[in-house]
Amino acid sequence: MAQPQRTCWQQWLQHPQGLWFRKALFQAHLWVGVGIAIYVLAISVSGSAIVYQRELMRHSRRAMVLTESGRRMSVDELTAYVQRAYPAYQVDSILEASQADRPDDVVLERGNKRIERLFDPHSGADLGDPEPGINRAMAWITDLHDNLLAGQTGRLVNGAGACLVTLLGLTGMVMWWPGVKNWRRSTTINWHAQFPRFNWDVHSAAGFWFSLFVLGWGISGIYFCAPMAFTPLAGGSFLYWLTQLHIGRLGWFTEAVWTAVGLVPAVLAVTGVLMWWNRVLRKKWRKKFRAERYIRNPLRSPNAELM
Repeated sequence: MAQPQRTCWQQWLQHPQGLWFRKALFQAHLWVGVGIAIYVLAISVSGSAIVYQRELMRHSRRAMVLTESGRRMSVDELTAYVQRAYPAYQVDSILEASQADRPDDVVLERGNKRIERLFDPHSGADLGDPEPGINRAMAWITDLHDNLLAGQTGRLVNGAGACLVTLLGLTGMVMWWPGVKNWRRSTTINWHAQFPRFNWDVHSAAGFWFSLFVLGWGISGIYFCAPMAFTPLAGGSFLYWLTQLHIGRLGWFTEAVWTAVGLVPAVLAVTGVLMWWNRVLRKKWRKKFRAERYIRNPLRSPNAELM
């Protein structure tokens, strides 16, 4: 007897992989994910790195105390020392310290380049950059995360990327469902499986447990790049919490969690690209390699190595 045809809902519950709309979502998820994998990797790592930005910059800020005392140079006298130390630059400004035991802040420029240095107003010695290297590094990482190092244009591109991340989150949540018999397996990782299966488990389990994080970061990322679009749709308190949940600065616990979980999109990007490599590119390259070997040696079957 012929088996009764299953409804779309029954097929979704038992074997959703055969449904046409899931296949369409899979293609969208696959190619969008591969297309923005590097973007997601950069945004994920940089976002995780800047969670503790305020603490790092506050504790690393230089508070230099001078050991010399006596007469402080006038601005003109100090300018002469600065010009001798940096003959290729012009002195833009000198900010005299409000305390006698603190150095003066000097800004120099050459064309479009500006630098800032600390000078001892007693001896005229160059004391170095007022901002330590960690602060400059954090500023660069923050600019990468917010503006992709491209100003307002980069922020607009970042908004488009956030839209695609939101799309990946939504399609991933739908595609994750493997059917009633296999859903538990898709929430765990088989640590002893071969690499292709292990990679798939990591992608599936991470997507399941952290999908709301990814979706929240995508939506809040859109808000940061186009805040006016959210104003008619949500009140001030909602937007406030949307911002706070994006950066995770609600205390030491959330900062620690956000630093770790912030790397999940990077993990999803890497495992997704590896899945694409194993399922698509690797097979195509193998077929091409076998065909080329067969052309060079017609007596050898292109499938002989599989026998």
